[in-house]
Amino acid sequence: MNFWQLLRDRKLSRLLRVRWSGQITDGIFQSALASFILFSPERQASAVNAAVAFAVVLLPYSIVGPFVGTLLDRFSRQRAILFSNLVRSGTLLVVAFLIFNGYTGVEITVVVLIAFGVNRLILAGLSAGIPLMTTPKDLISANALAVTGGSVWVVLGGGIGLGIRQLLDGSSSADHADAIIILVGSLGYLVAAFFASLLAKDEIGPRPHEIVEGSFTQGLIEMREGFQFLRNHADAARGIAAIAIHRGGLTALTLAALLLERNTFNDPADSEAGLAGLSLTLTIAAVGFVIGALIAPIGVRKVGRHRWMRLSISAASLSALLLVIDRTPVLLAATAFFTALCGQSLKVTNDALVQSKIDDFYRGRVFAVYDVVVNFAIVSGALFAAWILPLSGDSWLLPLIISIAWMLVATIILRPRKFFLKDAAN
Repeated sequence: MNFWQLLRDRKLSRLLRVRWSGQITDGIFQSALASFILFSPERQASAVNAAVAFAVVLLPYSIVGPFVGTLLDRFSRQRAILFSNLVRSGTLLVVAFLIFNGYTGVEITVVVLIAFGVNRLILAGLSAGIPLMTTPKDLISANALAVTGGSVWVVLGGGIGLGIRQLLDGSSSADHADAIIILVGSLGYLVAAFFASLLAKDEIGPRPHEIVEGSFTQGLIEMREGFQFLRNHADAARGIAAIAIHRGGLTALTLAALLLERNTFNDPADSEAGLAGLSLTLTIAAVGFVIGALIAPIGVRKVGRHRWMRLSISAASLSALLLVIDRTPVLLAATAFFTALCGQSLKVTNDALVQSKIDDFYRGRVFAVYDVVVNFAIVSGALFAAWILPLSGDSWLLPLIISIAWMLVATIILRPRKFFLKDAAN
């Protein structure tokens, strides 16, 4: 089926509206956090501050990761997603209250960690449920639609948050405006919870005969089982490694873009202009995400999954060289577009590759491994960028290192002798 037909598919569309309503709210929430932490007139943005912000967002993903698979393989994924959205809504109420009353320290950090940790359970559950809502031959297209559509909705949510902030400009302080935006996000998660309640209890798995017996404390053991499973499926393991390294580099480039927009392309005193510039860059990247997902099924049919993944990350490597030439708004936009396009094409193809290798019995724990590995790479990429980048963000060295790393992935990790060549159907 094409993307339009998939959108009209009753089963898949019911899953997509849960995912997308949550992700547009993610964008609203994240825009408020970025404004509060990195674009507040009272706070100077630095590479270290931005890296810490990335770590705060992603740390809970890695902490709960070992236990996500345990939950998703034992209990109703629909129930887990429903109650997790309700918890997210409640945590945002607390965050808004804290910001509105002037708390800016560890209290907010703890609650934000809880909110993002719960989000990991939701996204992993929705990803694990996709194969049960579509046919194997439509898996690549369904992943492309779900993941890429979600990325677009996150960016649109960020735009909505920025728009609300502009409407509140002058009538509220910057921190109070951020608190109001977060309240809107709390309502958004309630909508996602409502959509989740419309799914049947076992509709997205695990099915009764697939439920794993045992205690929740076996999460770390099952993470090990996930790694062992991937040892026997080398192409899936190498694909996950490629995604992790690409996402780490993409995070480093995102941090560079943030600093360039905040401190170089715009007056550092004009935080609103910096936030608007970053939003435009991320919107351009979102367009790249969409196109990358659209061309992935075509590329796979032409050359096969494995070769298409090598071509995608090789092209991403070349696009990163644009920022080695110079750091200008135009070259930053071009880099954002092409690295997002190539990276998303790589991601949706690998997701389908991994899903096709995994029985639903193991799917939750393998995707937990997938998430933890990728999130560790993202945090590492942010910390590496903080070490390399100056306050201005103007560096040719960082994009050069990223370009070399991505090309090494294409030539070593995904080399044909190890990363199996299959026909176009595989």
